[in-house]
Amino acid sequence: MALKIVSWNCHCLQTHKEDIKSIINKFQPICLGLQETYLKPHLSAKFKNYITQRNDFQHGSRASGGVDCLTSCQIPSKPILVNTQLQAVAIKIQLSSRITVCYLYLPPRDHIEQRHLDELIRQLSSLFFLLGDFNGHNTLWGSTDTNPRGRQIETLVDHCLCLLNDNSYTHFHQASQTFHTIDLAICSPSLVPY
Repeated sequence: MALKIVSWNCHCLQTHKEDIKSIINKFQPICLGLQETYLKPHLSAKFKNYITQRNDFQHGSRASGGVDCLTSCQIPSKPILVNTQLQAVAIKIQLSSRITVCYLYLPPRDHIEQRHLDELIRQLSSLFFLLGDFNGHNTLWGSTDTNPRGRQIETLVDHCLCLLNDNSYTHFHQASQTFHTIDLAICSPSLVPY
């Protein structure tokens, strides 16, 4: 049986609860990461048979961004506190080894410093998956061009990390009617055979 770790930009958890339940029923992931949850701390985000760990984000009084990690109750796990300015949440799961799964959302208009990405990676265990909506374009993962955020992610991957994406598109931009690959899966090299 394959163990599934899934990531999805839900663009408002409250609006897409039924879609999230469908993803859970279809894929039965051990971890499901959600980006752009748009949750305020008082809002509930519970799903049957899953433990949730959130990092909500507010811009003024308005909820924006945010990440949520749903972990199957059938998998031994514990949350990891990551000390970062980034919108990230991490959990350590026990499979044949202890593996850290970290979900990340990088808003497209925010300036992200390379050191913040590097510091996040340093806080993860030697066995980790980093998944999320990076909002970066780079020809390495199938984009038609490379933007500054894409170069930052390339620099991050150059630290002996593995990019798991093939050249499949992950996002359809409504305004321009174009497909993009902005949702990425990165891991430590020893996890590539998994």
